[in-house]
Order: sequence, then structure tokens, then C-alpha cells
Amino acid sequence: MPDSVNRMITPELNYDLLTIGEATAIQKGLREQLSLEPMQKEIRTIAGADISLSLYSQTVYAGIVVLSYPELQPIAYSLVKSSTTFPYVPGYLAFREIPAILKAYEQMPVRPDVVMFDGNGILHSRRMGIGSHFGVLTGAVTMGCAKKKLAGKYDEPEPLQGAYSHVIDKGEVIGYALRTKSNVKPVFISPGHQMSLQDSLDIAMQCVRKHRLPEPTRRAHEYVNLFRTGQLQEGYHEIEQLRLF
Repeated sequence: MPDSVNRMITPELNYDLLTIGEATAIQKGLREQLSLEPMQKEIRTIAGADISLSLYSQTVYAGIVVLSYPELQPIAYSLVKSSTTFPYVPGYLAFREIPAILKAYEQMPVRPDVVMFDGNGILHSRRMGIGSHFGVLTGAVTMGCAKKKLAGKYDEPEPLQGAYSHVIDKGEVIGYALRTKSNVKPVFISPGHQMSLQDSLDIAMQCVRKHRLPEPTRRAHEYVNLFRTGQLQEGYHEIEQLRLF
């Protein structure tokens, strides 16, 4: 990786000032630092990360919700309102979303063991979806759970809950199409950083309950929408015997 690109890749970098060419160079540089080694540590907490952002809006509502694992009970959440001017370009959405999520992450006094993103990990044409991008940037253990496929091809998994198939791009397995509910569209699972393909699938399956989305990203989506509508306040909050849903 050229030194000029390496110097650019810092959490303090202002993504709004980047060109698409510079953003591409950053993705390629981050990819060189990506680790897909199997996880070694025990998971006690898992977080879901999500944002609410209209297509042409500059206002970003970001949230990270921490759940106990494997019980999947919400124990804390971190919410931030921010802004972005980086353009909406498929394959580069991390540059619109990461600065706000990073602020939410930085205000957390205790970091979760795993962060699951409502987006992709390596299931990306340059293997650098938001989960991978954030993981390499921060050193966090991350994975992606996306509602749509960014790259690759796959065969439809069987229509039963728990069925899955490989997503393959240029001869490489980059993730899974996972059926989380019978006769419902699959979600797309992939490792982000510091976990293997198998780790990402195993964790995703452990996080499925009654809904199409695994609990971490489902909860993050709900909390961010409550924040956007004024029902939750910005900042870091711990949850004690609170039942929002």
C-alpha cells in the first residue's frame, strides 16, 4: 500500500472531503489489513450497529445496541446524531455511515466483543463493506448482516429456516445467503474483521429468534428509529430492567 494512502487511513479522516477515487484507494488499502482468522475469545456481548439516513439527507442518526450473549437481552445503547455530505454511491456507503457510528462507538465505556452491522462485511466487490471497513479501522471484531447482496452469486437456499448457501464472487466464497425464517427472503451474512466465514455463520444462526433480522441488527434498527422520532435521547445509556419492546 502506498504511504500516501496509509497516512490517509485514520479514524480522524474527514470522509466528506474524499473523491470516489480516494475512497477506492482507502478500501484497497484497508483490505490489505483485513484478518479473517477464526475467533479465539469467548463472546459475552454482541452489538448491533445501524443508521437511519434518507437518500438525499445530510442528517445521520446512528446507534449501537449491546446485547448479552447468548441470551440476546439489550443491556446498553449508544446514540449519536451527526451529518454527512459524502454522496450516495453503491459500494461506498461506509463513507456516509462510519463517521457517525464511530462516534457512537467511541462514547461507549465498555466495548462489545462483536459488532454486527446492518450491512456487509467482505461480501463486497472490493471485500470492504461497512463491517470490514469499521473493523479494520478500529480493530473491533465485526461481521455483516445485510438485507441485500452487494456482490457475487448464489443459489437460493432451501425454503426452511436455517438453510443457507454460499455467495461466490470470482471463485471465492465471500459469505452466505441465510434463510432466517421459512419461506422468507434470506439475509446475507459475511465476516467483517477478525473472524472467519464459519464464525460469521455460526454467530448469525445463534442470533436468530422470531424475526427475519438477527436480534443485534433488529434491535439496533428499532432503537435508531426511536431516537430519530425523539423517543430516545442521544448519548450512552445502560439498561436496567427496562423493557422497551
